[in-house]
Amino acid sequence: MLIKNDDTNLFEDVHAHVKESAENLGSSGGALFIIQNDKIVTESYFGKQSHAKRARDVQADSQFHIASVRKAYIGFAASYSIYNGYFSIDDPIRKFVEDSHLSAYEGVTIRHLLTHTHGLRIVDGNLISEYKPGESWAYRGPSIDLLTTIIKKTTGQSVADIVKEQVFEPLGFQSTEWIKMSQPHSKIVDTIRDADNPYWTETDVVDGSGMNMYVSAKELALWGYLHLKEGKWRGKQLIPREIIQMATSIQTPNPRLPIHKNGFLWFVKDTNHSFNQIGDKVPKDSYQLLGYTNVALLVIPEENLVAVRMFNRYGSSQGFDYLNNIRAFGDIVYESSKKQVHLNNSRYSK
Repeated sequence: MLIKNDDTNLFEDVHAHVKESAENLGSSGGALFIIQNDKIVTESYFGKQSHAKRARDVQADSQFHIASVRKAYIGFAASYSIYNGYFSIDDPIRKFVEDSHLSAYEGVTIRHLLTHTHGLRIVDGNLISEYKPGESWAYRGPSIDLLTTIIKKTTGQSVADIVKEQVFEPLGFQSTEWIKMSQPHSKIVDTIRDADNPYWTETDVVDGSGMNMYVSAKELALWGYLHLKEGKWRGKQLIPREIIQMATSIQTPNPRLPIHKNGFLWFVKDTNHSFNQIGDKVPKDSYQLLGYTNVALLVIPEENLVAVRMFNRYGSSQGFDYLNNIRAFGDIVYESSKKQVHLNNSRYSK
């Protein structure tokens, strides 16, 4: 069981960065949750759940729209499916799709879908191939549609079913759920967006019912913590270690290419590049996901650390450099974590 050891002052630079970022984005509120060395070292909530008058304060049970961070759950479901023999990572996807005759599928495997190296793209309603699978990287939507469809077809369960059965129910999660944006409850944080933002849609790729995923800062951090501990929970191996290791280690088919490296949809730190979403100071083998609502989940195994930031701004305000911002977040978290290690060593020496 995690112990709360409030060393918020050691992560004050992170807290300041998060609050400044929220203000620059135009978020109504946010949250920061950090676990290090099996202790909750920072738990902070600020602002309101919306810009409305008398809006509810952001608090421990507030649930944020996590956008693409949900890919951590899809990656888990894919790893679960592979581990249990429903399909293999290098299976061609033509084995599973109804329109297998399409030329765009040529050479595309499950691995390519999981690492954004598939080359598939929708143009004018048609599926095309931008590049030969494995030879480049692009963050495109068709991979998620295909993955979730293949998972449902082969296992008989949706991604939502799998993660609920394997993780949410055993861990007793109460603040992680898929809901319709049009049917929020009192704990749902309003997602602030520009009226003309063309990318705002609900998704049906997770459970087939047009929902998005909303999670509290604490439960997103605990999800990351389960990965950090490689499936262990309270001293017991809740999830086979291999499932977590597959999902969070580099699976990119040609790791020598100067492109983003991915596990099962997670961004995994390899070498430093200006286009990385993980900062230069963050050590190798750390992994992260960033959502379009500016929510982020970062795991740094070298420092035994999980960090979550929650915002409710869909997209970025004018002039906001989201890539520089998320890189800075990781670097500041890492630098602050070193202070924590130094303090612990000082305490031990006494």
